[in-house]
Amino acid sequence: MDNQEIFRKKLLTLMVLLMAMSTSFAQKIVHYDLYVKDTIVNYAGKEKRAIAVNGQIPMPTLEFTEGDIAEIVVHNQLKEDTSLHWHGLFLPNKEDGVPFLTQMPIKPGTTFTYQFPIIQNGTHWYHSHSGLQEQIGMYGSFIMHKRSDDKTFRKGIDDLPEIPIILSEWTNLKPENIHRMLANANDWAAIKKGATQSYAEAIQSGNFKTKLKNEWKRMMAMDVSDVYYDKVLMNGSHLTDLKSIDGQPLKAGDKVRLRISNGGASSYFWLRYAGGKITVVASDGNDVEPVEVDRLIIAVSETYDVVVTIPENDKAFELMATTEDRTQSASYFIGNGTRQYVGEMPRLKYFEGMKMMNDMMKMNGDLDDMGMSMSLNQMDMNVVMYPEITGEEKKKGKKETQENHSEHEHHNHDMNMDEAPNRYNANALGDIKTLNYSMLKSPHNTTLPADAPVKEIKFTLTGNMNRYVWSMDNQVLSESDKIPVKKGEILRITIYNNSMMRHPIHLHGFDFRVLNEHGNNAPLKNIIDIMPMETDTIEFLANQEGDWFFHCHILYHMMAGMNRVFTVDDYQNPYLPNKEKAYKMLQRESNMPHLMAQSDFATNGIDGEAMLMNARYSLGTEWRLGYNDMHGYEVETHLGRYIGKMQWLMPFIGFDWRYRKMGMDEHEKNLFGQVNKKDNRAAVSLGVMYTLPMLVNVQAEVYHDGIFRLSLMREDIPVSRRLRAGFMVNTDLEYMADLRYIITRHIGIRAHYDSDMGFGAGLSINY
Repeated sequence: MDNQEIFRKKLLTLMVLLMAMSTSFAQKIVHYDLYVKDTIVNYAGKEKRAIAVNGQIPMPTLEFTEGDIAEIVVHNQLKEDTSLHWHGLFLPNKEDGVPFLTQMPIKPGTTFTYQFPIIQNGTHWYHSHSGLQEQIGMYGSFIMHKRSDDKTFRKGIDDLPEIPIILSEWTNLKPENIHRMLANANDWAAIKKGATQSYAEAIQSGNFKTKLKNEWKRMMAMDVSDVYYDKVLMNGSHLTDLKSIDGQPLKAGDKVRLRISNGGASSYFWLRYAGGKITVVASDGNDVEPVEVDRLIIAVSETYDVVVTIPENDKAFELMATTEDRTQSASYFIGNGTRQYVGEMPRLKYFEGMKMMNDMMKMNGDLDDMGMSMSLNQMDMNVVMYPEITGEEKKKGKKETQENHSEHEHHNHDMNMDEAPNRYNANALGDIKTLNYSMLKSPHNTTLPADAPVKEIKFTLTGNMNRYVWSMDNQVLSESDKIPVKKGEILRITIYNNSMMRHPIHLHGFDFRVLNEHGNNAPLKNIIDIMPMETDTIEFLANQEGDWFFHCHILYHMMAGMNRVFTVDDYQNPYLPNKEKAYKMLQRESNMPHLMAQSDFATNGIDGEAMLMNARYSLGTEWRLGYNDMHGYEVETHLGRYIGKMQWLMPFIGFDWRYRKMGMDEHEKNLFGQVNKKDNRAAVSLGVMYTLPMLVNVQAEVYHDGIFRLSLMREDIPVSRRLRAGFMVNTDLEYMADLRYIITRHIGIRAHYDSDMGFGAGLSINY
């Protein structure tokens, strides 16, 4: 046999072996068809529009095994664009599902196929990244199982019976209206929650000075969440009984693994279990060393895998998810028999939170950390509001009792919180053990390559609650360029939260190391919840090219501008032939203008205003039409730009048009002796408005004819839960005072006295 023949036989043998290997390692294609369609639901007493996928809310749970290929066909049967983002997945950038960043939107009546390999495992979820669709049904669980031969397979954990649970909230309001109301500082949500913290409530509880100081520092009422929700859901239901898994009844001693995802648009949830401790075994799809806690708070878009045990037969133990503001909850009852309740969480002590805010906030709007080093959720400033940790709220004029609290809790209640070294550490103050990021430890070494170059970036989370503008380094997405990153670099990001809201920051396409005390075993996550005044550092290896979104996952914060984009190398995306134009569309989406309008129809005339605003600009018009004393009309229009981090300053140009029927000897005269004798006056002006302490706006304006006007005004002074006051006085010797009682979200009754229009009362309508 010659050498050539020997070579041919060896080559044939090698080809057969390669074919056999390719057959044995052939990847399985797992196919799903998802039909996206409008539907009508009634979760909270009203029929409302929602979006269902395959006829259900939440969307179907998608399940894969590591090594599969996912093939998911989206059939858009809506009358609007849509998309799907695969939260926490490692995939090619073009499959990430962010309209105008990784693909164009899926148009109505069309289909789009996502295809990518499953190269990881764990509990994840998926949701729409188009507009506000996530709020009305487009969210679902995405589970990737370990292979049975995986070296990381944990007996007693990965082989437990399991249930995917996705948490969500429902509102009977259109999400577009919620977003608009937030941008206009409408406090209807606070009224619904009983959290207005009005002056009457402050006086009644002995917190009048606290309220004054709060407004002196130009802060609005304290709250721990932005939106009031009508219902909370777990897997689309308010109450669920889990009596068996795969046909096997649950009994005492059984352990159940719950794969929990927070698919809420803006709600954090407290998780508690009536059957005892909760054992946390994974976070954001990544294994952690098991840790036992009494409770945990799951941030918006986070996932946790937890193991619970059924302690007794003939009983069903409640797993309750409660919104952070403690207004709504939903429950799973695990086991068979009589329901065992974990109990409702007590109402927050809002004025204690207001005191805390007053101590933390400087007059310029920055937070004063007072030398504290806060990180990894170990210090929760809101702990001062938790009665279960710091005791019941004291009532003015009543002797305080602690009948329902232990001696330890009694001590915590009486101590001076400002002098305690752990004054915001819930685990140091009480017996209830709460999960924080310092407790999370990876069972594996997570260190990054030592020879990789490191790029360090720092972000300060900034925002304006009064105008609902959320930003990074005081820039919204529309004001920022993409951040270039070289493939193979380690990106180390330090984030400081200089706002009074917590922010769940999400990175697309990668897991990052949360740098904590566990060093080489720092946990891997794709969401990090940054509390007020907290500084955290994360790092990841940028080994996948493309444009990757980095944003706050509170839906309304993201849509208000708290976003950035990391560009890893110059990725040529086949779905985006013009990336620059597409990026401008993405920037525009997170800085959309918002309209507000209100008008009174009173016995003395019509008085109203309308305003169109985005993150920086405001176009507003005010009008007055008098029936009695005024005998005329007046329209003022201003176009201004807000300046500064807190946006307390707004230069503007204006146009004033007024008509008044004045007699031969009548005239208008202002405080400076300047006189206007014209029946008709049309004037262009330049001016500036500034927010003073006590939330009073001062406005200085000079007109083209030399007339100067100075005004002081304030609207919406919270007298009581539903009663609002306001005033205006200016150097034209005009003044106004009013009271408005809020009946519904759009309707109120208003009485006011106006120096031009006289006294009037009537209906107030707002949008």
